[in-house]
Amino acid sequence: MLEMTREDFEELVAEALDRIPQELTRLMDNVAVFVEDEPPASDPELLGIYEGTPLTERGEWYAGVLPDRITIYRGPTLRMCATREEVVHEAEVTVVHEIAHHFGIDDARLHALGYG
Repeated sequence: MLEMTREDFEELVAEALDRIPQELTRLMDNVAVFVEDEPPASDPELLGIYEGTPLTERGEWYAGVLPDRITIYRGPTLRMCATREEVVHEAEVTVVHEIAHHFGIDDARLHALGYG
């Protein structure tokens, strides 16, 4: 398994977020991004997850709720990558994938776009 500190991995995730076009980040609303070491035991290879209500499903009722949550998992990402460059790429793909869910884009469309 490739070794990388939590701080270094968090920095890669932050850099991936910085590469998201400002036109999209300005539209993101009430969402927070976190890094965790490991996903739930029920899905040990999960790289990331979006938990919340996509922008496309929010209505008048959407007020005063906790932020949506995007979590990127360090452990499985490091286990599947052999080099730092692979980690950088995988972190970016995972960040884009989970942000896309925030915008209401489903897995089938993401796979078709190469973010599977």
